Amino acid sequence: MEPQTVRFDTRIAVLIHDDLMPWQELNVTAFLISGIATSAPGLIGDIYADADGNEYLPMLRQPVLVFTADSEQLARARERAIERGFATSIYTRDLFATGDDASNRRAVAGVSAADLDLVGVALRGPKNPIDRITKGLGRHI
Repeated sequence: MEPQTVRFDTRIAVLIHDDLMPWQELNVTAFLISGIATSAPGLIGDIYADADGNEYLPMLRQPVLVFTADSEQLARARERAIERGFATSIYTRDLFATGDDASNRRAVAGVSAADLDLVGVALRGPKNPIDRITKGLGRHI
């Protein structure tokens, strides 16, 4: 029996600045997804277990699309997602210099939305609007 393809009515997209180093891309993606994972009940699946009975933490139930974007595209995506009330997480360049969660929040709180130096944005919302927001962006390779 072939596995059934599951269609989701929402989409999760991560947009990463196109000028980051590989370690930064991975770090930003991980932080952004941790925010999305907490944005609604039911996003996280069940615990995994191998044949030997070892248990592993549950993960997101749906795929995550990762795109690259420049500063303007990141700002526009953030703005459109906020306007539509979509679950949105952000990562700013300033956060590379902070060392804890409280410092991260202070770094964001001290900057107006229009002036955020975004290096990453993650969005979760209805499939079609998220597809429109990410239209024209290249998939991360």
